[in-house]
Amino acid sequence: QVQLVESGGGLVQPGGSLRLSCAASGDTFYSYAMGWFRQAPGKERAFVTLIRQTPGNTYYADSVKGRFTISREDAANMVYLQMNNLSPEDTAVYFCAACFSIGLENNYYTRTTSYNHWGQGTQVTVSS
Repeated sequence: QVQLVESGGGLVQPGGSLRLSCAASGDTFYSYAMGWFRQAPGKERAFVTLIRQTPGNTYYADSVKGRFTISREDAANMVYLQMNNLSPEDTAVYFCAACFSIGLENNYYTRTTSYNHWGQGTQVTVSS
């Protein structure tokens, strides 16, 4: 069992940056792969990025590659999403998700059904 709480969302101008945080409960956080998804109104929840357990391999959706960076601090039970050069198309509710066992085959890591735990979401709005 793990509880997840996101923070750091808000309003930012196009081209700006935000850093989202996800705080996890428990003492086995290190054993989970951690992902970020986002959902815009009327859209399905979409994969953004994943960081696996140590050594912490990372994977990114093409739409955010080169702009977003995921990282984790296992000792602090934290995962972060640094978002740079934001555009209005990045506007969405961003969700932190945890998976105890994740597979890379068939792009399972991009599917919402592959994750066992979800945070409540934090709103990111990119607008002038």
